[in-house]
Amino acid sequence: MNLKTVIPVALSCFLMFVSTALLSQPQNRAPIVSPTVGADNKVTFRLYAPQAKEVKLSAQFEKAPLAMTKDSTGVWSLTTSPVTPDIYPYNFVVDGIQVADPSNTNIFPNEGFQSSLVEIQGATPLVHAIQNVPHGVVSYRYYYDQELGSRPVVIYTPPGYDQDPSKKYPVLYLLHGTTDTEETWTKVGRANIILDNLIAQKKAVPMIIVMPYGRAYPKISKSSGSLRNWENLQEFKKDFMNNLIPFVERNYRVKGDNNSRAIAGFSGGGGTSLYFGLNNPNLFKWVVGFAPGMLKDEFSRNNAVAFANPTATNQNLKLFWIGVGKEDMLYPVITDYLKVLDDKKIKHEKFISGGGHTWMNCRLYLSTIAQKLFSY
Repeated sequence: MNLKTVIPVALSCFLMFVSTALLSQPQNRAPIVSPTVGADNKVTFRLYAPQAKEVKLSAQFEKAPLAMTKDSTGVWSLTTSPVTPDIYPYNFVVDGIQVADPSNTNIFPNEGFQSSLVEIQGATPLVHAIQNVPHGVVSYRYYYDQELGSRPVVIYTPPGYDQDPSKKYPVLYLLHGTTDTEETWTKVGRANIILDNLIAQKKAVPMIIVMPYGRAYPKISKSSGSLRNWENLQEFKKDFMNNLIPFVERNYRVKGDNNSRAIAGFSGGGGTSLYFGLNNPNLFKWVVGFAPGMLKDEFSRNNAVAFANPTATNQNLKLFWIGVGKEDMLYPVITDYLKVLDDKKIKHEKFISGGGHTWMNCRLYLSTIAQKLFSY
């Protein structure tokens, strides 16, 4: 078969495939709307999957997946009981495979799983709800690493940043969880909205928030896992110290001293924030972990500088804060870590909440520590 024959055959096959796909779609079917939140905080989820044998809803407001029901048109649906107001990840389990909601553009930014987000607002605005207050600016930026290439970072500047070109601000470096991305803290954690609201209420100091991508890809494979993976940690540390901080301090009006620089993070990023913060007292006086990822046999290695001289650690730190939920899978090891801090007489604040290893807790923790940072 020559090239002149191959092209028409390939084209015919392609057109046949497209035609078959189009003809297989239901005719005159109304668009699927999912999810819908009722005034009673009940939520209805829908998915068009006529060939599926079983569809379940997996959501963080439920302890176990819930079976959905299929109607005569092939649409599966479920209406929940009233849900406590918050923002929740969810997905559909279609014949055992997890998929995001194709009718919902509100996607959870993550490289390890596919989920969508649903927001239940309730009668009283929560701290992460968009309110009628002055808003800061969220910018998508890139900086360069000689080994890793272009690196993405999301940066929040507070309301009024552009109005006074002489004013400088403290900066919070905010790290995402293990398989999350640089977008997760704004799209799921609502960091920018939380700060807008707290600043408007004069409960938080106006600050810049820097949210980088935490994996040293492509040098370190994304399949290598956690931010607190040791190899990734060393590569990200070089990038963070040698490239990210200089980029921020060249391009933004930050105060640039350790009293005006904080670091915090969730899960793997929480472990990273403690590792960077406690071992670099010249850089950070404010060190925070939200359910920080750690292993017991790594305590000494990852806290070497802080543990070597607890007196100096206490003198340097303005705030050393750790939050974790009682149902969090990391609660036992973090409890052991807190005991070590007590034994070494390293001053710290702990916040033990309900709930598990969730972004619902992250929003709670961020709104709590944002009111403490740079305030004394």
